[in-house]
Amino acid sequence: MKHLITILFIGLISLSVNAQDKVAKIEFKSDTIDYGTIEKGADGLRVFEFTNTGDAPLIISRVSSTCGCTIPEKPEGPIMPGETGKISVKYDTNRVMPIRKTITVISNAETPTVALKIRGLVVESKK
Repeated sequence: MKHLITILFIGLISLSVNAQDKVAKIEFKSDTIDYGTIEKGADGLRVFEFTNTGDAPLIISRVSSTCGCTIPEKPEGPIMPGETGKISVKYDTNRVMPIRKTITVISNAETPTVALKIRGLVVESKK
């Protein structure tokens, strides 16, 4: 009886260890988007594309920016292994100034926090 309990206990431990081996991994095509020089009022929407290269579903729980002039939007559902996803970022181009912002992505990935960057320059319209 003691042997049976020992074998069951070892089996349960090995199952829990194997379940923890599966992990989501987030891999971005690029961690920086360069707007270049754009005119005031131009389209400020850009997209960061990523792939879940892990073997567990990727859940992005939060995406935030360093200021209110940059609005990120995360995918709603989980990204399954091998699938791609997008994080949209809209910058307010009515502000004539250099663009230097950081978008923070928090997920259940092996690296849970990733910093994305946008940069560029907004100039007065030539019209």
